[in-house]
Amino acid sequence: MNRRPGRRLGAWCAGLLLAGTGVVAGCRVADTDGVTPVPQLLAFLPWLLVPTGFALLCALLARWWPGLVCGAVVLGVLAWYLQPYDGPADPAGPPLATLRVLTSNVEFGRGTPALVPWLRDRRPDVVFVEECEFTCQATLEADFATAYPYRRAVRAAGSHGSLILSRFPLTPTAGVPGTMGMPGAIADVRGHAVRLQLAHPMPPLPGQVGLWHRELGRLRAVAAAAPRTPTILAGDFNATQDHAAFRRILDTGLTDAARLAGHDRAASWPARTASVVGTQIDHVLLSPDFSATGARFLRVAGSDHRALVVDLALHQRG
Repeated sequence: MNRRPGRRLGAWCAGLLLAGTGVVAGCRVADTDGVTPVPQLLAFLPWLLVPTGFALLCALLARWWPGLVCGAVVLGVLAWYLQPYDGPADPAGPPLATLRVLTSNVEFGRGTPALVPWLRDRRPDVVFVEECEFTCQATLEADFATAYPYRRAVRAAGSHGSLILSRFPLTPTAGVPGTMGMPGAIADVRGHAVRLQLAHPMPPLPGQVGLWHRELGRLRAVAAAAPRTPTILAGDFNATQDHAAFRRILDTGLTDAARLAGHDRAASWPARTASVVGTQIDHVLLSPDFSATGARFLRVAGSDHRALVVDLALHQRG
C-alpha cells in the first residue's frame, strides 16, 4: 500500500516526459516542424534521449508497462534519427580546383576582433560573415583589402549586416530577400563559375516560425534554381538536419560539408557550451560538384557561434 503513491508519481512523471518527447519524435517521423515549441526542441533532438531515458526509468520503477513500451518506442525513434541525413555520393569526376571556405556569425560584430586572426591563420579563399554590421565590415575590408579584393555586402546595422569576402573575382547576384542580409555572387574559381549564397534566415522564435519557414523556403528556391551550376550555400541557417524545412534544402541535391567530413553532429551553437551541449545550425552546403576533405569548428571569442572552416575540391561532372 505504501508503494502505490510512489508508483503513481513515477507513472505521472514518465507520462509527462513521454508526452513531450513523443510529440517531437512524432513530428520528426511525420517530416514536419510543427508549431512552437516543437521547432525549438527539434534543434536539440539528440538531447531528448536524456528525458526519454529518465521516463523509461520512471516507468520501470512504477511498473507501468504501457509507459515502458511507449518509452522504448520513442527512444528507438530518437536513436534512429541520430544517423546523418542521406546525401549524394562523392563526385566521380576529376578534381578541377581546391578551395577553403569559412563561415562565421560574429554576433552583432562582437566576434570580429577574434575572427581576424583566424582568417590570417586559416587563409580561407571565401569567407561568409553573418551579423557583420558597419564596424565589422569596415574592419574586415580594411585589414584584408589585399587578401580579399572581392566582396559582396549587405550594409546594415546589428544582425542585418552580412559580408562575403573572396580571393576569386565575383559577379553580383540578387541574393535572397530576408529580414537579415543574405548577399549572393558568382565566383570565378580558376575559370569555373561557382554560385555563392550567404544564408541567414530568422530563427524559429515563438510567433516567428512561419517567417523562419518562408526564409528557408527562399534559400531552397535558390538552391534548386540552377542544378547544373556548382553551388556553395553557407552561413547561419538557424536550423539543423532534424528540421524538415532544412531537409527540403538538402533535397535539392545539396550536401552538408561537415557531414561529408564526419562532423554531422558537431555543435556550432551556443559556443559557450558547444563542447558539451549544443546544436549545429551553421553549415556549408555543397552541390554534387564538390567533395569535402576536412572540416573544423573554431571558437570565436565574443560570438555565440563557432565558426566553421571546410576544405573543398571542385570536380568535373561526369
